[in-house]
Formats: sequence, C-alpha cells, structure tokens
Amino acid sequence: MVKVITYGTYDLLHYGHIRLLERAKALGDYLIVGVTADDFDKTRGKINVQQSLMERVEAVRATGIADEIIIEEYEGQKIDDIRRYNVDIFTVGSDWKGKFDYLNEYCKVVYLDRTQGVSSSEIRAEKRKVKFGLVGETSVISKFANECEAVNGIELAGVCTRNQTLFDDIKNFSGVITENYDPLLEKVDAVYLFSEPSVHYEQIKKAIEKGKHVLCETPVALTLQQSRELHELAQSRGCILMDSIKTAYATAYSRLLLLAKSGKIGKVVSVDVTATSLRDIKDIQSDKIDATWNSICEWGSIAMLPVFQLLGTDYKKKFIASKFSNPKKSFDIFSKIDFIYDDAVASIRVGKGVKSEGELIISGTEGYIYVPAPWWKTDYFEIRYENPADNKRYFYQLDGEGIRYEIAAFVKAIQTGKSGTYIERNVSDAICSVIEDFYNKKDFIELKY
Repeated sequence: MVKVITYGTYDLLHYGHIRLLERAKALGDYLIVGVTADDFDKTRGKINVQQSLMERVEAVRATGIADEIIIEEYEGQKIDDIRRYNVDIFTVGSDWKGKFDYLNEYCKVVYLDRTQGVSSSEIRAEKRKVKFGLVGETSVISKFANECEAVNGIELAGVCTRNQTLFDDIKNFSGVITENYDPLLEKVDAVYLFSEPSVHYEQIKKAIEKGKHVLCETPVALTLQQSRELHELAQSRGCILMDSIKTAYATAYSRLLLLAKSGKIGKVVSVDVTATSLRDIKDIQSDKIDATWNSICEWGSIAMLPVFQLLGTDYKKKFIASKFSNPKKSFDIFSKIDFIYDDAVASIRVGKGVKSEGELIISGTEGYIYVPAPWWKTDYFEIRYENPADNKRYFYQLDGEGIRYEIAAFVKAIQTGKSGTYIERNVSDAICSVIEDFYNKKDFIELKY
C-alpha cells in the first residue's frame, strides 16, 4: 500500500483545495491530511485565518477524500510524521516548489500544480474591508496602525489625534487626519479608542449610535451603569463592542488559563498580579500628565483580567489601598487591591510611579503557574511542582505584542457578528465597577502622601 501525506490550513475550503486533495489521493492508496493548528499558523504569520481548527478539520473530513486526518502543531513535524506513518510520498502545491526538497531523504516529494484563479487569500480579500479609524494621543496609536498591515480585511481610513508626531512612525498611511471625532466617524466602519478613559463613554455611545463597531482600550467606562448601558446599546444596534487588552488575545495567556482551569495545578487558591511602570514619572511629578490614565486605569484593567477570568467576578469583599501623586490629585502612583472569595483570594499591584517585578503567580493545591515579567507580554510560562523534575515550560509565538491578534479577532467578530469570549462581558463590567469604587473611595484606604 502506497501512503501519501499532505498538509495545509484549509481555511474557507474551496474547489482548489478539493482538487488538490483529489490529486494527492490519486498518487497512492491511502491519504493522510495534516491540518495546521492555529498556533502553528501564527508562527508562520497566518493570523488572518477565518475558521477555527475544528471547523477546518470537519471541512476536510466532509470531503470524504482523506483516509486519515492529523494536526500539524510544530516545526519539523513533517519528518516525524513521515517516519511514524511509514509515508511513501509527500505532496504539496507547486507554490511551495523547492521548499520541501529536504524531505527527499525520507520519501518521494511531489509538487502539484494548484488550481488557477482561486485561493483562500483571494476569497478573504474579496470580502469588503473594514474601514478602521484610530483615536488617541499616545504612541500606542502608531503601534496599532502599523500592526493593521499584518491583518487581512482592514483598511486604515483615518486617525483622530492632536499629536502630529504619531505620523512619523506610521507607515504607508494615506487616510484622513483630523482633530475632531465626528468627521472620522463619517469615514469609517469601526474605531479603536485609546483616548482618555474619561471620554470613553461618550465616544463609544456616539460611535454605536452611528452604527460603528468599537474596540476600546479598557476600561470602556468609569462606572458599572455606563458599561452596562454601552454593551446593551451595542447589542440592540447590532454593533460589536470589544475590550482592548492585548494580553487576552495572546496564545500563551489563553493556554495558561486553560491549564489552570483544567486542574493542572489542582484547585486555584490564589492569584497574585503585578504591573507597574516608571515611564511617565517626570510628568507625574510635574503634574503634566492626564489624571485619567492613572495607575488604576492603565494597569488595573490588565491586572484584574486573570483574577476575574480564573476566579470569577463574584468576590465577597475587596480592599483598595492607593498612594497619590499629591493630596489634590486623583492620580494614584500605586494601588493595591485585594479580593476575597469564598474559597480563594487574589491581589493586584499596579503603579505608574512605583516599580516592582511585573509577574503573575497562580497558586494551586498541587502546584503553581509562574509567568515572568512582563507577564502581560508573555510568550512563555512555567508550571512548577513540589518536585522540580515535574516542572514544565511552555513557549508560544507572540508577534506585535499581541496587538495584531486582537485586531484579527475584532475583524472576525465584525464579520461573524459574534464578539467571542476573549474578554467576557461580566469581566468588562466587573473592571468598570472596581474603577468606579476607586473614584468613589469605596472599600478604600488612602496611603499618606
């Protein structure tokens, strides 16, 4: 029996895919099809894949052509698979010609001509692009603009900012530049907001009322009531409203959540999170910095994310302790929040005038997960046990600090009408509720200046 193996993403399965599989099957008696996993696609730069792994596997299975389907998960797996399955022929499309000649040492390599005039990339490109507008004053806008180029389905149509220096770092931009929000909304389908948190509510409401989708840097609002109102308005208008915390869209972060929830470290009893920075210390000391991007707003949302996603939002008590830049300002240079649950505890430390090790530690009854600083940009974490010989390290690709992954998720949400579960609505609401209590000084202790 002659065994043949081939690999592909098979996103938006089309006639070209089917024809290639049929010709691969004709080379032998038994066809093995390797479908690339989402994580492996990311390492190859394919972050615009529209369908999940299981959707793509089911689409290949439904053709009835493959005798066996496997998942491709890592670099070098092709050699392992050829040996494991005693493969006689490796085949792939001719656009890869020469790329896999090294496999001739293990089996015969055949390059098949692709069906002309059809490809998944072309199908995705044919879809109407989402016209995107960016709003904000900081260098994050430049980063976001440049990451848009890595994602199919987006046209950067405009930027609303008073900071003209941003355009020194934005590549290939030819859209609208304005200092006014209303003209931008007339030119776009969706906006990304990195404006001051104090104006998020009004900006989001205005965008949704005009039928625009919104990706907003968390917090989406400064009160729980406003958060609920905005999410309900988005739902009623058929618009997507998503929180922008790039950490939530990173593969490593998603995996550590799954491992913690699956009991890999036993029952989670404690979550300790730290996120601090001194980059704005001179502006803080001179009172030049906008108080709405204080420690609790800039870092609090990020730090609360793993707490609420692991332990839930139904905590019984909380305590906020903050130190301010001076007695008259609402700019906290450091805040510590403790959460008490029925069966667990959590603590977050955030600062924009105090520096500490930015790590994440998830403690369980059988072990713990350690994520080194800066944990919010993680591509690596460890699960550690009492016996160090049982420890395991996990590594995952992280491109563009995770920004491009969140853009891709936002575009997919717009196209499908489903926002996904990266940051659940109850988590978004809980973050806004804690920030509201901070400003109202509820469950609050102010440290001496």
